[in-house]
Amino acid sequence: MSDLVIAVGLCVVVAIVYAVAALIQARFAHMTVRELTRVPIWWVAQVLNASGAALHVVSLGFGPLSLIQPLGVLTLVIAVPVAALSAKRRVTRLELTGMACTVVGLAGLTLIISTSGKSAALGTGQLVGLLAVSAVLVVGLGVQGSRPGASPLWEATAGGLAFSVCSALCQTTVVHFGDRGLAILAEPVTILTIAAIGSYAIAATVLTQRSYRHGLGAPLAVTNLVNPASATLIGVVFLGEELGAGTVAITLAVACGITAALGVMQLARARDAHPDELPVQV
Repeated sequence: MSDLVIAVGLCVVVAIVYAVAALIQARFAHMTVRELTRVPIWWVAQVLNASGAALHVVSLGFGPLSLIQPLGVLTLVIAVPVAALSAKRRVTRLELTGMACTVVGLAGLTLIISTSGKSAALGTGQLVGLLAVSAVLVVGLGVQGSRPGASPLWEATAGGLAFSVCSALCQTTVVHFGDRGLAILAEPVTILTIAAIGSYAIAATVLTQRSYRHGLGAPLAVTNLVNPASATLIGVVFLGEELGAGTVAITLAVACGITAALGVMQLARARDAHPDELPVQV
């Protein structure tokens, strides 16, 4: 079995786990984090998120960040039929169309992205630069989203960015561990990386949880678009990963991106069309 097949298989499992966790979190999105800590089922969602994150880290050992991260969009596709099942209804035509567009667009993008290279790791300078830039962006977006009356999509964007940075840091740790073993744990750069992973993971969890306060569809869609887009940018700018070159490849990538975005928009609209599935007061 090739590394690519293993990576894709793990990503599908991760998407299922994250989808179930997101559906649970959305049911209690009206609560504060302090209140949520007293809700047992919310902790189940966190266990699922942690399990998904662990599998995601494993998948980074089998493929580049620019391939692994776009597959996270499958979380939204999987969440739709699960939400319909939990609400005891059928998947609507708009949802089916949205899922089809998302899968087609995503498949095209993953074929265009180069996957022949090995997983890369951030150097010290690249690590510091990424942390500095991303911290400013995540904090800025989070503050904007916390203002009274602000759209939850600001926090969804911040959460997606935090998740992608966390993935890049995890890939760096995995690659260094594979090269040098447990000896890397004593290095200051590794300690900084692990601390940053924990910080970004917590930030992403809190930000996405807050973004679900007016419904799951649109925030989950935004998070799952920002996540792969920013991860691909990180992969290209900081890790030296390559995308398909040439006019034809760029044109196809744009077309696939538009198709996937259209699909996600349809899924978000379809999800928001069911007010009975919005967060409930308990």
